[in-house]
Amino acid sequence: MFSSKVRFFAPLVALAIGISSCGDNNQASNNSSPAADGGATPATNTATGSNLSGKVQIDGSSTVYPISEAMAEEFQKANPGVRVTVASSGTGGGFKKFCAGETDISNASRPIKPEEVELCKKGNIEYIELPIAYDGLSVVVNPQNNFASCLKVDELKRMWEPAAQGKVSQWNQINPKFPAQKIGLYGPGTDSGTYDYFTQAVIGKEGESRGDYTASEDDNTLVQGVSADPGGIAFFGYAYYENNKEKLKLVGIDGGKGCIQPSPQTIADGTYQPLARPEFIYIKKTAATRPEVKAFVDFNYAPANQKLVSEVGYVPLPSDILTEVQTRFSSGKVGSVFEGEGSQVGVTLKDLLKKEN
Repeated sequence: MFSSKVRFFAPLVALAIGISSCGDNNQASNNSSPAADGGATPATNTATGSNLSGKVQIDGSSTVYPISEAMAEEFQKANPGVRVTVASSGTGGGFKKFCAGETDISNASRPIKPEEVELCKKGNIEYIELPIAYDGLSVVVNPQNNFASCLKVDELKRMWEPAAQGKVSQWNQINPKFPAQKIGLYGPGTDSGTYDYFTQAVIGKEGESRGDYTASEDDNTLVQGVSADPGGIAFFGYAYYENNKEKLKLVGIDGGKGCIQPSPQTIADGTYQPLARPEFIYIKKTAATRPEVKAFVDFNYAPANQKLVSEVGYVPLPSDILTEVQTRFSSGKVGSVFEGEGSQVGVTLKDLLKKEN
């Protein structure tokens, strides 16, 4: 098992991207949401034929949602006999349905947690874990905000930690150079993998934050909230910033090595820390051999279709990792290389492999 994990994930070491989590939403559709704004172009259909039929059911992370939406839209054009439904109830909500046998694929913005591993065991659900893309969790403010162009991780913590509830309410409490303007906090709900990751990365403990903020599993709701609130600030997946640039202002994050904004380059090379992370899909093993499910997963990893990942605002996997992922899927390798530990911030693949030695 150790050697297989090395072969599969070794290319990730060079990228030095922190392992982790991400956001979620309450949408269900066969048409892409942010992808539609991005104008996704037709993609190449692979390993499929127009005689395919059946249904593929997907739920989970709202962060991964735009990728699955874009892929589903193009896949169905080439395979009209297959219906791909994509819902977004959050990483946690998606795993609950997946482990209950209600879906074929579960989107996740973080690795599976121990309690979810146990839930799947109880439901007799074996799964194949595959990375799907890279994301940089993005912090945004209202375009009228002309002072918070960069925030230190400690400043984010001061804003979001449990102790701030009812006490920290104005920007000048975060930094005395900021104005005495009311802070409007917007963030994912507690079923969100993005919430899990953000709290782990910024506050130091997963699932711990102040509770007096506007929460939603729908990232589009968070976009609307910040864009209408002059003192607003929110965090969500990079795609939702990319597709709403005219409504938002991106904030750089100083993780100790200077201020860096998320971009395809800083996310891919791992310099956007501690908020860069991989995203995942989990495929139910018993569903993976069904022709329509296998064809859809193969479609997701076809090199010609990686442009869809970019068009919806995320960073595609390098070609060498794509090959490894395709091999992992075709071999039906089950389980998680993260041992079901969930969000892991600032931990490189080397660190994970040392723990398994």
